[in-house]
Amino acid sequence: MRRSAIGLIVILALTFGILAAPHALAAQPPGKVFRIGLLSLSPPSDSARDKIRQGLHELGYVEGQNIVMEYRSAEGSVDRLDALATDLVQGNMDVIMVTGTGSTRAAQQATSTIPVVMMLGRDPVALGFVASLARPGGNITGVAGLGVELSGKRLELLKETVPGVSRIAALWNPANPSTAPFLHETQAAAQSLGVELHVLEVRTPNDFEGAFAAVTSRHAEALIVIGDAFLTGQRTKIVDFAQRNRLPGMYPVREYVEAGGLMTYASSWTAMFSRAATYVDKLLKGAKPADLPVEQAMKFELVINLKTAQALGITIPPTLLLQADEVIK
Repeated sequence: MRRSAIGLIVILALTFGILAAPHALAAQPPGKVFRIGLLSLSPPSDSARDKIRQGLHELGYVEGQNIVMEYRSAEGSVDRLDALATDLVQGNMDVIMVTGTGSTRAAQQATSTIPVVMMLGRDPVALGFVASLARPGGNITGVAGLGVELSGKRLELLKETVPGVSRIAALWNPANPSTAPFLHETQAAAQSLGVELHVLEVRTPNDFEGAFAAVTSRHAEALIVIGDAFLTGQRTKIVDFAQRNRLPGMYPVREYVEAGGLMTYASSWTAMFSRAATYVDKLLKGAKPADLPVEQAMKFELVINLKTAQALGITIPPTLLLQADEVIK
């Protein structure tokens, strides 16, 4: 009887142990929930947010479970970036993601300790964000794409699309000094291609009316936009004007084309977002931003809105359609 009693006790103990195990695991304190901030001059598009979430999800991070995303947009106002960056710092973010020069600068000034992952279309060394691409040296790292080098190519592609064009209007925001090299490269390309480039300055939303009037009065036959986060935030207004006035346009990022613009040639921001997610993962696992080399974006995309081309009465050359990474129909 003694052996039987002992055996019964062992069986009962094992049975209750197995039944209790899941409850014991469930009672464990949950893992750390990381706080990730995203700072941008203009509101990120839905596709941009989805790409960031997707990149993080593939690495095991799920919003609302083990990460919390805090989005801050200056709504196109550069003056608001410093306060928004400070707000994220005070919110004890584990990592801050930034898009564009202004947001990166604001984060750089707001913190020297919280890791910052930049997504930038400029040279981060020339802008003073990192000491070198191989060894950033501070709290900022991330992905940087070619920018200035693409400016001339954009004008070439526009001229190839509309061979007879001779007068092109260029919208430019002089309040953003980092865009000056892009304008100069575009002007040099215009001279080489033998087209007149009419530069129209747009610093605030109130400047559009005068700039658009100048486009009309100067009989511009096409439009090019110099890359700038403020102008990107106003893309719907710009694209609507181009459509109303039947102006083929070349734009600096794909969001314009998604809004109805004709075409863009640029570093792939979606690829940048995916790569930036890997930096976030490494930093959350203890890597130091000073030791993570800045990656140069190597994927560029030509996106053409064929529906817009048809509305404008433009036949896209077959060679360009073959080169296009995406054709929106």
